Amino acid sequence: MSDPNQTGADTQKADAPLTPEAIAMLGKARRSFGISIGILLLGFMAIGIALVYRVMRDAPPPAVAENVVLPAGAQVVSAVVNEGAINVTYSVGGVTTLALFDQTTGELTRSVVIGSE
Repeated sequence: MSDPNQTGADTQKADAPLTPEAIAMLGKARRSFGISIGILLLGFMAIGIALVYRVMRDAPPPAVAENVVLPAGAQVVSAVVNEGAINVTYSVGGVTTLALFDQTTGELTRSVVIGSE
């Protein structure tokens, strides 16, 4: 086998230091490569963000019960949908009650008497 440092009489040896022009050319190539990779990574990030946005935007809204059952003659004071529950405040015969219903099924989960008038 031949020695890679001895490539011929008219060429430089492999261990010889680079000329300033060659060093400048390598620096320019490295900067160009770094900029290209940076732009490529930004493009991949933009695609990822767009995909996540589309998935989240097209997600169906949470199911909400169509109706809840209150006692006969109840007068509704307020109704709020909050954190998976439907909170209904109603008054029957002078007694105010807070009823918590399951958001998806509409079943009564808890009832709290607030006070009487």
